[in-house]
Amino acid sequence: MEYGVGVIGAGTVGGGVIEILTANRDVISDKTGASVTLRHVAELKDELLAGLDLSGVTVSKDASALIADPQVHVVCELIGGLEPARRFILEALRAGKHVVTANKMLLATHGPELVEAAVQHGVELRFEAAVAGAVPIIKALRESLAANRIEGIYGILNGTCNYILSRMTYEGLEFEETLNQAIANGFAETPPDLDILGHDTAHKCQILASLAYSTRIDLNAIPVEGITSITHLDVAYAREMGYIIKLLAIIREVDGSIEARVHPALIPESHLLAAVRNEFNGIYVKSDCADATLYYGRGAGRKPTASAVVGDIVDIARNKGCAPFKPFTYSRNLAIRDIGLAEGCYYLRLTTEDHPGVLGRVCSTLGKHGVSIASCIQKNQGDQEPVHVVLMTHATVESAIKAALSEIDGFDCIAEPTQFLRVF
Repeated sequence: MEYGVGVIGAGTVGGGVIEILTANRDVISDKTGASVTLRHVAELKDELLAGLDLSGVTVSKDASALIADPQVHVVCELIGGLEPARRFILEALRAGKHVVTANKMLLATHGPELVEAAVQHGVELRFEAAVAGAVPIIKALRESLAANRIEGIYGILNGTCNYILSRMTYEGLEFEETLNQAIANGFAETPPDLDILGHDTAHKCQILASLAYSTRIDLNAIPVEGITSITHLDVAYAREMGYIIKLLAIIREVDGSIEARVHPALIPESHLLAAVRNEFNGIYVKSDCADATLYYGRGAGRKPTASAVVGDIVDIARNKGCAPFKPFTYSRNLAIRDIGLAEGCYYLRLTTEDHPGVLGRVCSTLGKHGVSIASCIQKNQGDQEPVHVVLMTHATVESAIKAALSEIDGFDCIAEPTQFLRVF
């Protein structure tokens, strides 16, 4: 059987999909036993089609015409954003066409609606490329780890942030300098806000949490912090104590609720995730049967992301009309856990005036809120300059730390708000 493919959007990822489908058609045929053929491309910008081999392929500017094309069995939505992507996907599903997408924002925002349409019309909705590009974490959760209870997922899911933090860690650069380098090297969007403020990671966090725990997850309920407040001092002090700072998505079930959060965290240098550098992604999964597994690779880019899209097309072709693979299963109804209930150790960097008794006053206030100190480093920056006091706490509840800091930051001897980072 031939599976005709239609690609909506010939930008970075769409162009990569077109290149793979035309250049590796024989490889795909060998692995699926099916003929997978690019039949239709819909793209508004003619310049994006330049240099692509589109001989024998219908080219139009009309996504609806592509969806209605009887030669198209699988529709790839690769334009991103919420609209008109949502409309195109729903139109394709309702027309009985399988859909492959890399659209993490759309899935995180409208996932249940899309799932309902796919199930109602008996077709596939696949999205491996939506999380971590070429890293097959969706397939792992849906298939390889399907017999496991997931105990926790800890992911470095944004290549831009990981590139920036890696350069800050190993080259001693400041945030703004590394951000500009990331933009210049094509590792960051312009503007980069979705990446550096943590929202791109939150979209992926929502998808993974929904898959791992079979529950609807409200994207807006996920606590999100980006990396814009991280300085080279924090990176250096963390390394001095044996830690690397990474932007993490943390997902686990705790007391009948889902702990899903995105924020920078200090990771021990000995941990596998600490070795994930530059634009690469890494996802560490703990489960009851398989124990610890690590998924690593390029989380973005033209060919890596396109490879994941084509992998989904191949899976649909392999299925050969059997019962569709349900995208998500919403068999539970779990709430997002209040981050104030999270328990762990914390890194605190206080910037204080060099006065006698400051440290004692700080420690007394922390103790009043039930927070005990595991270690303390004092860094003098020079005469008449504020002093940095770096504290590592023992395990405590986050609400206690926040309450203590709200009081400490009001001291007249505190020169600037305390830097607060969680420890993995």
